[in-house]
Amino acid sequence: MKILIADKLSDGALNALQKAGLEAEFRPDLSADELPSAIARFNVLVVRSTRVTAETINAADNLSLIVRAGAGVNTIDVAAASAHGIYVTNCPGMNSDAVAELAIGLLIACDRRIVNATTELRSGQWNKKEYGRARGLKGRTLGILGMGMIGQGVARRARGLEMQVVAWSRSLTRERAESLGVQFAESPSIVAQTSDAVSIHLAATAETKHLVNREFLEAMKDRAILINTSRGDLVDTAALSEAILAKGLRVGLDVFEDEPGSGQAEFADVDLASIVTGTPHIGASTEQASEAIADEVVRIIDSFRETGHPPNAVNLCARTPATHSFVVRHYNRVGVLAGVLDALREEGINVEEMENTIFDGTLAACCTLQLDQPPSPQIIDQLTSDENIIQVHLEAR
Repeated sequence: MKILIADKLSDGALNALQKAGLEAEFRPDLSADELPSAIARFNVLVVRSTRVTAETINAADNLSLIVRAGAGVNTIDVAAASAHGIYVTNCPGMNSDAVAELAIGLLIACDRRIVNATTELRSGQWNKKEYGRARGLKGRTLGILGMGMIGQGVARRARGLEMQVVAWSRSLTRERAESLGVQFAESPSIVAQTSDAVSIHLAATAETKHLVNREFLEAMKDRAILINTSRGDLVDTAALSEAILAKGLRVGLDVFEDEPGSGQAEFADVDLASIVTGTPHIGASTEQASEAIADEVVRIIDSFRETGHPPNAVNLCARTPATHSFVVRHYNRVGVLAGVLDALREEGINVEEMENTIFDGTLAACCTLQLDQPPSPQIIDQLTSDENIIQVHLEAR
């Protein structure tokens, strides 16, 4: 198995892969544009921030697994990978603490205007009169959009600052909110209206694109704080720039719309950067998080090598078009399953899913096939009469 690591990953992960007898090539400086010409001979691709485009996937003749060394897969053309039968996986939860820490850091930095004060100090200006004015966070309300592991981590840290926390998430219920020690909000707009600061922790999907839009920003309090350490596409950048000037919002961003797809590049949106507290998508970039992610990458690849099924796959069909479940208990002999599949093929029946389990002693096995239509009685009789088949069972799903 040949592995291309096209982003930064810890030396420990690289050593672990090589110790397992895998051929791992470390090329962290590859750009998204260079990937298509480099990918052809590799079976596994590991990326972090580098974009994996349809062009790369089309050029990947031997690729069977893409691992995102982080949470989310918005930098990968998942539809193209699915069309080519390539697994896409990620490492959810491994960087939760790191992102939560940065979100709180940006929150405090915005309230105290740490970046602006530091910039003026470095230019020789002592402006205590201006930067000595801050609202403070104790007793304020922090609104959280998204209560996954990162959102929960932010909530815990905010309570440590003695802030009130109100949260919204599509899956969040009143009961769950109560168990997490946060107030329940019925909609994002209520979070905007009631919060002194808002922190975003949602996945980037078609439904969440520009969730923080002009209407949301207009509903926020004047001089409120907005933090985004999630994905740039969640915020309408044009509307945000207007709201910063019109409402005096203080904004902390670790992510941007159309941000560069590699670790080092020119950054075009300097106008926005000049009016926010910003970092270059470093939320997950702590040594602790990097080691945890590296360990998870190794686990995913090891599992894929041993079983053919990688953990954390994000592009599996939630429910196949199968209409019938066909269970074949059989002796574990050469050609038995080939005969079953040939019989189904002759009737034009497609196998949507298939799993074969071997019993202790390796004498017998049980194969479960999910079919798009039921086999005829003739096929069932044919298979039942086969001395290598113990039993068949057909059931509508």
